[in-house]
Amino acid sequence: MFRFEIEAGLALKPLELKDGNKLYQLITESRQHLRTYLPFVDQTAKPEDTLEFVKATVISNAEQKSFVTVVLVEEQIAGLVGFNQISWPNKKAEVGYWLAEPFIKRGITTKAVRAIINYAFKTLELNRITIRAAFFNKASQGVAKKLGFQQEGVIREAEWVNDQFVDHVVYGMLKRDWVPEPRSQD
Repeated sequence: MFRFEIEAGLALKPLELKDGNKLYQLITESRQHLRTYLPFVDQTAKPEDTLEFVKATVISNAEQKSFVTVVLVEEQIAGLVGFNQISWPNKKAEVGYWLAEPFIKRGITTKAVRAIINYAFKTLELNRITIRAAFFNKASQGVAKKLGFQQEGVIREAEWVNDQFVDHVVYGMLKRDWVPEPRSQD
């Protein structure tokens, strides 16, 4: 089974059915923080809602339509990172990610996204990765910028989140432009 050790205490593993209750707990504990950015949060009212998502994602992963992983911090589930849809004919995917509130602002997201993109370009042999971030989500945009993604545009009113339409800033990365190692902090 896939397991990627990013560094000591930080790893990615495939989403499994047994992760459903812990994910629901994480979403519940970080609901106010997450609902600002993610439309699924308000649709996750009970554990069964999360379990349905997990079941569908496990099936999609098995069918190679997606590749969604759990972010583990000291073996504790911290959130998710992965590709909800992969277009194999076009060799492209869109990366999505979220972490529960106790795990943000520690560089974990950037490291996890870097790892999954390395995997996408090297192992999955994809050519293009896209990140879409809410216009006001400067932290998510910061992840894209730190990883060297180019801003490609804005999709107006792209998503209904928290009772309002949200614009998305779109960032893209091509395999030929990817720098797999962390950039120096000069």
